[in-house]
Amino acid sequence: MGETPALSTGRRWFFPSALLHELDPDAARAGRRPRRTARDWAVDFSCFLLAVVVGVTAVEALADNPHVPDGLAVADQVTGALACAAVWLRRRWPLGLAVALTPLGIFSDTSGGAGLIALFTLAVHRPFRYVAWVGGVNVALVPLFYWVRPEADVPYPVAVLFAGLLTVAAVGWGMFVRAKRQLMVSLQDRARRAETEARLRAEQAQRLAREAIAREMHDVLAHRLTLLSVHAGALEFRPDAPPAETARAAGVIRESAHEALQDLREIIGVLRAGEPDDTGRPQPTLAALDTLVAESREAGMKVSLDHRVEDPAAVPSSVGRTAYRIAQEGLTNARKHAPGTDVTVTVTGTPGTGLTVRVHNPPPEGEVPPVPGSGQGLIGLTERATLAGGRLEHGPTPQGGFEVRAWLPWG
Repeated sequence: MGETPALSTGRRWFFPSALLHELDPDAARAGRRPRRTARDWAVDFSCFLLAVVVGVTAVEALADNPHVPDGLAVADQVTGALACAAVWLRRRWPLGLAVALTPLGIFSDTSGGAGLIALFTLAVHRPFRYVAWVGGVNVALVPLFYWVRPEADVPYPVAVLFAGLLTVAAVGWGMFVRAKRQLMVSLQDRARRAETEARLRAEQAQRLAREAIAREMHDVLAHRLTLLSVHAGALEFRPDAPPAETARAAGVIRESAHEALQDLREIIGVLRAGEPDDTGRPQPTLAALDTLVAESREAGMKVSLDHRVEDPAAVPSSVGRTAYRIAQEGLTNARKHAPGTDVTVTVTGTPGTGLTVRVHNPPPEGEVPPVPGSGQGLIGLTERATLAGGRLEHGPTPQGGFEVRAWLPWG
């Protein structure tokens, strides 16, 4: 039986098996009958003992009642003993037991306790429509019973009223127990659903974090590896380059490879931990755009930065990080597909009007060696800008160059 969120193994004995069965979806789907718990055995024995005590009390009343012949008293006692034994079947056939004991109650005093227990069990385990029919018939038969078997010392109206109230009380108590169990099942079901939803939300958050890490990995490594590719290609096509230029290119290659390995090591560590990176290096913002441009210039690119934002620190970190990644991807693409051109990076905007980022390069001179690329960088940037509430456009210009232009909200 599956464990429920709120019931520990040590406490399961305290709950009825029917409730545990309803709380166990595997058992319910398999159609297995619930096994009696220790509490069930204790309750069943108490019900049997109560039925026996009521029957013994009725035997003494039969002996003092002159309206009951000796033969009928013996038959009454036999019937009462069978009814008390049938109490052990109340969990398996609650409706059948209540229906069977209803006519016996007309002729048997000693089966009265078993009949009340059967009504109580029916109210606990079956819907109200069954309880209403069987309970209504029992209440209607009370006057007939005391008309056939009048009490010796109790007036007829008092006996009928007392028996009727006792029957209604047994049914009401059973319905109360049923409502309480249904409430507990409902609360347990809500707790189970809340656990499931929380787990799904956690998995979704982890998946989104991993997707964000993958985007960061593409943006960062593409920038680093493009530097490696460009300078390695320059060394390959210019073996006669001056020693100073060769040394500078080798230094850029070494530094870019070192930083790429460090970034990759951090990203792999985050993916292994399955958690977002809260302890690594700070994420870049718009204030780091000058450093990015300086790094590109050191790598040999011709980059002009037109930074018209008065206070870059005032830009929200998420917007600034997106703007930084857009500029980084634009410079990476320009370095791959238009080497040697003058690249212009323009950043403008004010609070309320939004932030505009533009990366433009003219057409390259001469033939450019083919550089492999899947176009996923621009697709990822478009998605990043859309998620930030902005938009991104990219494509060739009428003069033959290429432009990446993005607008991001800055409230």
